[in-house]
Amino acid sequence: MSKENIAPTVRGYTATKDQLLSRLRRIEGQVRGIQGMVKDDRYCIDVLTQVAAIQAALDKVALGLLDGHAHTCVVGARTEEKEERTAEMMAAVGRLLRRG
Repeated sequence: MSKENIAPTVRGYTATKDQLLSRLRRIEGQVRGIQGMVKDDRYCIDVLTQVAAIQAALDKVALGLLDGHAHTCVVGARTEEKEERTAEMMAAVGRLLRRG
C-alpha cells in the first residue's frame, strides 16, 4: 500500500495546529527569556513572575488539547473504544493536576 492511499490521522488539535504551534513557539521564547534573566542575575521575583506566566500559558495549551481530545478522540470514538479513551483522558487530567 502506498502512502498516497493512507488517510492522514486526525487529532483533536488538527484544526488548530498552526495556532498551537505558534503558541508553543511563544512559550519557547518565554523560556529562553527566563534563561537570559537568570544569566543576567535578575531579581528572583521577576524570574518567578515569568515562570508563572509560562505555567499559565502551558495550562491554556493543555486545556485546549484536552478539549480537542474530548470532542474528537473520546466523543468521536467507536463505542468499544469510548471507555478506554475516557480513562486515558482522565489519567492525563490527573497528571496535569498533580504538578508541583
